[in-house]
Amino acid sequence: MNDQKVCEYFAPLFAPKTVAVVGASTKGTALPNVFIRRIRQFGYTGAIYPIHPTAPEIDGLPAYKTLADTPEPVDYAYIAIGAAQVPGLLAQANGRVRFAQVISSGFGEVDEGVALQAELLEAGRRAGARLLGPNCLGIYTPRGKVTFTEISPPEAGAVGIVSQSGGLGTDIIRRGMTHGVKFSGLVSIGNCVDLGPTDMVEYYLADPNTKVIGLYVESVRDGRRLFELLRASNAKKPVVILKGGRTQQGRMAAASHTGSLAGDDRVWIALSRQTGCVLVDTLDQFIDALLAFQALAPRAERPTRKVVLFGNGGGTSVLATDYFARLGLEVTPLAKPAIDALAALKLPPGTSITNPVDCPVGTLQQDDGRVAEKILDAIYSHGAPEALVMHLNMAAFSGRTKPEVLDNLVQAALRVQARYPGAAHFALVLRSDGDVEIEARKREFRARALALGIPVFDEMAPAGHALAALAAFERFAARRRTP
Repeated sequence: MNDQKVCEYFAPLFAPKTVAVVGASTKGTALPNVFIRRIRQFGYTGAIYPIHPTAPEIDGLPAYKTLADTPEPVDYAYIAIGAAQVPGLLAQANGRVRFAQVISSGFGEVDEGVALQAELLEAGRRAGARLLGPNCLGIYTPRGKVTFTEISPPEAGAVGIVSQSGGLGTDIIRRGMTHGVKFSGLVSIGNCVDLGPTDMVEYYLADPNTKVIGLYVESVRDGRRLFELLRASNAKKPVVILKGGRTQQGRMAAASHTGSLAGDDRVWIALSRQTGCVLVDTLDQFIDALLAFQALAPRAERPTRKVVLFGNGGGTSVLATDYFARLGLEVTPLAKPAIDALAALKLPPGTSITNPVDCPVGTLQQDDGRVAEKILDAIYSHGAPEALVMHLNMAAFSGRTKPEVLDNLVQAALRVQARYPGAAHFALVLRSDGDVEIEARKREFRARALALGIPVFDEMAPAGHALAALAAFERFAARRRTP
């Protein structure tokens, strides 16, 4: 299918006009009842059809005995009943359900459920429904106003997620939200009896609303198809992969989690090298890489290697220089023209102007922080950085500077970025000692920076990993562009 047809095919899943909910109780305490309340609170305005064998209504909504009895065909069915009941329920759908997500567990992830999972797949095929799950938690789609989580950002973004784990999917949404990641959608896929990671990656590659794709996966049934899909995309969009089950012990854990047969780690390393997808090791690295790709446009014509560090904290800069070097990023002294331009500013004693460019708080608060514009202008005009990381130890500013100094520092950086468009990726690190007041100020300041399109990280190491992910994708894209 071409991109338009792929998007049309999955539109009923990501923007459903009708939602059926199976498993809601008249007492209002079951998980499906919670799901009904959540999507209503989230702003869903389409038809909701509770399915119940005897109740006339659920949560104030008319209830229907089977999926075949709803007034309109069902775009998306949320099913959370006993595993043994699900195949029979689906068999009654008679082609009236487009996508069914089976939340129920007790299928292929346990030995006694393997046969039942095969029965589930056959029932879905007979019913004409595409299946998500079983053994998952749901879908989060801001554009469709459907969510399975209690706290979901309502704003639609550009990061599309596929998660084989429902619980980790919740973590990705909530942790991503605090870091400023905005999602085009997240689908939990569990045991992948029918639709799997490759199908959802294919959708996100075609979806014009999605800029970067994130994938948590334990196994892929159609690995060759995924490889061909990513290779054919020719680095069209960044794909960040957090792979579960990369060690022998991890593969055993994956088998008990979703019934997955997790493949050899060397296969995933080869996939990364040959398709340009970025492999990460932790959930934090996953979120940070997604944030970087969301905010920063990859440059295939000039892959990131040379980084300038600018901020307060000499020891922090030294440690970061070592860490960045291990990631393949170079923090090397600026050339003489840049050093001469910085020296001409006659900055106070204690300021280092080589790279890292270390400025005590006393230097940074000159002209209420606007001095940063002169410093950065000298770096950009004479130093030719490919990325610049500005790091601020917020505790050092506490009680010593006016509240507007931090704002002015970032505003100065933005003005310089505007004068040198595309010259360097810009990232901000806001460091804190955990003090309650400083943390509150940090959250406020992070929100302001994110609103201006600046990726914000908590420490230098996460910023380094994010830039390294960006650089790896840029290098691959550059190779693909070379005749």
